[in-house]
Amino acid sequence: MRFLSRNLIGHLRNHAAKSVAATGSVRYQQTATKLASGRPLIANEPAGPAIVTKTIPGPESNRKLQELSQIAETGSVQLFVDYERSLGNYLVDVDGNTLLDVYTQISSLPLGYSHPDLLRLLDDPNHVKAFINRPALGAFPGTDWTDRLQNSLMAVAPPGLRNLCTMSCGSCSNENAFKAIYIWYRTKERGGDTSFTAEELETCMHNQTPGSPPYTILSFSGAFHGRTMGCLSATRSKAIHKIDIPALDWPMANFPQYKYPLEEYVHENQQEDAKCLEETEDLIHKYNAAGKPVAAIVVEPIQAEGGDNHASPEFFQGLQQISKRTGAAFLIDEVQTGGGPTGKMWCHEHFNLPEAPDIVTFSKKMLTGGYYFKEEFKPPQGYRIYNTWMGDPSKVIMLEEVVRVIQRDRLLENVNESGDVLMKGLTTLQNQYPQHINSTRGRGTFIAFDGTNGAKRDTIVNKLKLQGIHSGGCGDKSVRLRPALIFQPHHANIFLNKLETVLSNL
Repeated sequence: MRFLSRNLIGHLRNHAAKSVAATGSVRYQQTATKLASGRPLIANEPAGPAIVTKTIPGPESNRKLQELSQIAETGSVQLFVDYERSLGNYLVDVDGNTLLDVYTQISSLPLGYSHPDLLRLLDDPNHVKAFINRPALGAFPGTDWTDRLQNSLMAVAPPGLRNLCTMSCGSCSNENAFKAIYIWYRTKERGGDTSFTAEELETCMHNQTPGSPPYTILSFSGAFHGRTMGCLSATRSKAIHKIDIPALDWPMANFPQYKYPLEEYVHENQQEDAKCLEETEDLIHKYNAAGKPVAAIVVEPIQAEGGDNHASPEFFQGLQQISKRTGAAFLIDEVQTGGGPTGKMWCHEHFNLPEAPDIVTFSKKMLTGGYYFKEEFKPPQGYRIYNTWMGDPSKVIMLEEVVRVIQRDRLLENVNESGDVLMKGLTTLQNQYPQHINSTRGRGTFIAFDGTNGAKRDTIVNKLKLQGIHSGGCGDKSVRLRPALIFQPHHANIFLNKLETVLSNL
């Protein structure tokens, strides 16, 4: 197929730093003490990391782990956190170690720990009542529910999307978005008729056609869309997520795998885009011809769990064109990228799409889950997209305040400033220590770099922890950074200094 020929590097200028010659030891100035707006830092936030145990997890974490393991599966537990003492960008564990947290509960804390503006919400008794009287929102919303949505989720809605469905988590957001797409697709096949035949009503109860049509969702290698049953069939990252679980026969196309540094591999990466787009369209035609119609293309703007894999704006523009040609919906999964960490509220805003995606799902930094959608994806009958809670008013109250703080403190500017410090510093370090790290990439502070192999990545993450930095891994060999929106150049410099200490001693 024809590939969009606009210059790849021009669009990815914020996606990976240009090479910076490393000269001598890297020491980063820790001078920034205010947010981009000029407001001071969170009062009493620690000045830096402080480690008091020889190992992390320390003895108290290990003791609590033994206790918990008697009643629950604990294979994923890393350490126990003292949330009373954790503040701002710093996590304090139960052993008293203070760590600069650049992972933030897997990218889920927009304003860090115990932000004072969020704590003050509980001073209002009406807010407390919203916390304890959790309603079944689809049936019994409160009197202020519409206003709350307008002041929070709709205030930051992706351009072109003015419809909303709230949910509780990322997986259920995608799962119900899939359902909305199936309903839309079947309604199209009926020619817009919203009634059902007796045969459809009967066969759906037996999981048979025509009531249960054999629709499919196309996802990509390296994708992560959740761990519920439908989402798991679209998830293509780690085998541990999928092993032993029955799955649907859904198509998987290859996501672009770029060579770095980008400026040295422009032609090769353009060819990679073209190859993946052609494969995507061919797979849709193949499944459609086999009687398994592809109702949607689902894609992350940056594949997070799969290894922070990026693609160009042209690639996403191409996907949207394919969806138009084949009649499939175009769903962008912004569960991890939404809420500002890429320097825009929504990562797909970097892609200059000619029109809005059909559906955008969200969770994590948005505090609640759900999806935005075009009008035609609203089901024609009630109860078709429904569960008991459909989100949580308390989370929307918190998000309303988060949105206010983002605007007041110009936190998207702060993200871009801090991200620029991180990208330049990481590029310098990868040039200085190419035997250890490479392939720095990112947008805003949504950044990753690779270890030379998986074992090296794990060593870096573990040694960073002993230096007072809590980071995370993704994919086969990547270290990912997911700081809060209040993470400043000052914090970036602390991180870079600690990372240099680790790399220089490997």
